[in-house]
Amino acid sequence: MSGSSRACRTLALALSSLQMPALHVRNVPEPLVAALRERAERNGRSVQQEILRILEAAAAQPIEGESRTPIRLVTVKTSGKSSWRREDIYGDEGR
Repeated sequence: MSGSSRACRTLALALSSLQMPALHVRNVPEPLVAALRERAERNGRSVQQEILRILEAAAAQPIEGESRTPIRLVTVKTSGKSSWRREDIYGDEGR
């Protein structure tokens, strides 16, 4: 293998490791493709960028039935006496 061939192969390997994974979706109905094109145009993005935004938003949504991180409550003591009750603040009669 010549020096230039080895350099080309090394460069090709380096570049291939920089590529992002790709998804290919088959059998997409034409009305859906048209709707995605229109949406992308309205948002000033390419169809690729629009689909990526949609996928990112979908992936960020919690999965149904998945447990959520519990809320950590902290009690803070104040120097004054408060006349507020939980029901006054939340309007839920203590749940």
